[in-house]
Amino acid sequence: MKIDVGYVAELARLELTAEEKALFQGQLESIVGYVEKISEVDVTGVEPMMHGRPLANAFREDEVRSSLDKEQALANAPKRVGDEFLLPKIVEGAES
Repeated sequence: MKIDVGYVAELARLELTAEEKALFQGQLESIVGYVEKISEVDVTGVEPMMHGRPLANAFREDEVRSSLDKEQALANAPKRVGDEFLLPKIVEGAES
């Protein structure tokens, strides 16, 4: 399977040299080839599973506990608007 490493790098916002593209081209094709080989295995009668080992719930039991009141929670906020934290905008605009 041929993979367009330049396109994949662009999606990941990576700048690759021609040498890096050539190196990664072979590596990615090898990985995809291995995955394709795994898909040839007959798994008839094998139950699907999410994990290779049984998992136990490691979470604590839910219990009602007191928490900070609004003023305590907002006391260390660098900026706030009323009862809310004021955060700087971090979303960048879409490039065309």
